[in-house]
Amino acid sequence: MLADGSTVQMPDTADNQADFPQLDSQKPGLGFPIARIVVLISLAAGTVIDYSLAAYQGKGTGETSLLSQLFGSLSLGDLLMADRYYCTFAIIALMQIAGIPVLFPIHARKKVDFSQGVRLGARDHVVEWTKPKRKPVWMSKQAYADLPESISVREFAVNGRIYVTTLLNAKHYPKQELALLYQQRWKIELDFRSIKTNMGMEMLRCKTPDMAKKEIAIHLLAYNIIRGNVAQAAGLHDKIPRQLSFRAAVQLVIKASQVVLALTRSALIRALQALLKAIASTPIGKQKRKSEPRAVKRRPKPFPLLMVPRNKTITIKS
Repeated sequence: MLADGSTVQMPDTADNQADFPQLDSQKPGLGFPIARIVVLISLAAGTVIDYSLAAYQGKGTGETSLLSQLFGSLSLGDLLMADRYYCTFAIIALMQIAGIPVLFPIHARKKVDFSQGVRLGARDHVVEWTKPKRKPVWMSKQAYADLPESISVREFAVNGRIYVTTLLNAKHYPKQELALLYQQRWKIELDFRSIKTNMGMEMLRCKTPDMAKKEIAIHLLAYNIIRGNVAQAAGLHDKIPRQLSFRAAVQLVIKASQVVLALTRSALIRALQALLKAIASTPIGKQKRKSEPRAVKRRPKPFPLLMVPRNKTITIKS
């Protein structure tokens, strides 16, 4: 399971601003309401297992707070991978209690001394983490008090990067293999790009919070339907779902939806079989050109930015 957070914006209406206020750094009337979303995504298939949504800022709106609402969607046999922001005592302790192993890079504030603890190998050991005195904002005092006073975690380094995991057996889980597995966490960033850019969820259209929440749910539902088709195509044609193009699958499904409604049942079955075969024949392209800087040749049109709300603007000089 991959976990990470992102944001979405929505039309600048009074209702949206009330539930999802714009950034404090933006002047009234010049920004857009913004929501924070944290998702659990399957590494194998790329489907969204669960998600939580809140305002961008305020008490209980941080990514760890939103992730805590998704713990019930994890089950035995899962492995939770996320970036260093989620590498906290409370999250790891709760996952240990639930029997769910984790794999994170070490938090930036955590100091590591490989001379301490039980040595498992070169720059690889098991140590005890002591419970901090300060509880997370998303936990009650009683829930935090119920956590153990210390937990055993494994810290290891590969190519200069330090990781934390609760997979303590170095023979069963070599550190090089764990580090190689963690590289796949980047796929959730590509999944966010698919959801927000390819499927158009970066800027919502609905003008009320309730409808905005439904719009997000529909986007994720449509995304999961496409991912489900990709997984089915991969299973039928001996492929790996993550090696098939999501964007090509979206285009094929849109094209197919324009014609299947008029087909008979037998023709529909043949059309769906052809669709899955076509999806299975669209592998992700491998980049052949060299890496280039993230820059564009075409200049944007030089429209000035609004410095006051549009309804208070009389003329704007170019």
